Amino acid sequence: MAVAVSRDLTVQVLEDVNVVKLSDRQQALRAAIQKGEPKCLGVSQVMLGLMVICYSIPLHLTEVTEVILLGVPWWSGLTFITAGATGIILDKHGTMKTLRVCLLVSLVSAVLSFVAVIIYSVDMDKNPAVSCTKTLHNNCNEKYYAVKMSRGVKSSLLLFTLAQMVISSIVCFLLFRQRRSFGQYTSLSQATPSTLMSVSPPDLN
Repeated sequence: MAVAVSRDLTVQVLEDVNVVKLSDRQQALRAAIQKGEPKCLGVSQVMLGLMVICYSIPLHLTEVTEVILLGVPWWSGLTFITAGATGIILDKHGTMKTLRVCLLVSLVSAVLSFVAVIIYSVDMDKNPAVSCTKTLHNNCNEKYYAVKMSRGVKSSLLLFTLAQMVISSIVCFLLFRQRRSFGQYTSLSQATPSTLMSVSPPDLN
């Protein structure tokens, strides 16, 4: 805190240099975060999460495989939605605390997306397409169509999950870079409006 004493012994409390610096850096942090457009990326993540959950519903009507037993579309979709929601919140409240939470959730989303991609790939490899067996009406049997639909849905979910993994990785990279740039200012207290206070000398007469 800076203090100035005038010739008539009036004391003035001036603006704190650290407070001014912190305020400037907070403004710069908010501008840097908004430059990365976390809201757009967050909305994309939420939409991908909803699409994964909705597209997985037909899988419950086909043969139950590892994807359904492990509930991959559900926990991966919910993770995507959570990561997107934190990105939208970060756009409104650009603070270091919110940035850390968003970075952590995005990192978890990227890791779980990678795990989901592996599960989808293994599931599709263990359940290959079956050949068409003709029925009395010269059509393929039901299992052929069920497996074909299941693989088509899983292929779509795999693509959505890959897209989510890329988006989460980009968000993690951007937020980690901002955290390194502005992390040195986290030890300072929150900026408060500066006040000018005058203290007059006591009257000795």
